[in-house]
Amino acid sequence: QKMKFMMKTKVVEVKNGDNGHIVVVEPASGGKQTEIEADVVLVSVGRRPYTDNLGLEDVGVKTDKRGMVEINDHFVTSVPSIRAIGDCVRGPMLAHKAEDEGAAAVEDLFTGYSHVNYNAIPSVIYTHPEVAWVGKTEEELKKEGVDYKTGVFPMSANSRARTNDD
Repeated sequence: QKMKFMMKTKVVEVKNGDNGHIVVVEPASGGKQTEIEADVVLVSVGRRPYTDNLGLEDVGVKTDKRGMVEINDHFVTSVPSIRAIGDCVRGPMLAHKAEDEGAAAVEDLFTGYSHVNYNAIPSVIYTHPEVAWVGKTEEELKKEGVDYKTGVFPMSANSRARTNDD
């Protein structure tokens, strides 16, 4: 599909070219600018939690420098009677992750234990075409010395992709 992901990279400028776009990029930490040619450019700036002006500090709930509510492995905040889940705590901001955390937090309240398998929660980037994955990356498995098998599935065989002309 000829997609290239450039993480920790800042887009400085996009110019229209004869056959698409000329994108000027540089490392987010600073460094040499380079130009790349692209048909399509997706710029992602990330997300942040909506925790400002909720009165968290008034009741003693601590947040980190990004505004995320600090929790332990049982979803308990710095105030023992307050639990937090979802987009305001560490991890991806996905509804199905929050749903699993909510169920686990309630289970923990009643049983004293719970578990969320974050490696089994699918991640998705809602773009066109969409990008999704679940589990560890090939790089992570190599680093851990885990034997694995890779597979490739052509988008042209996916009925939704065919319907959307992907």
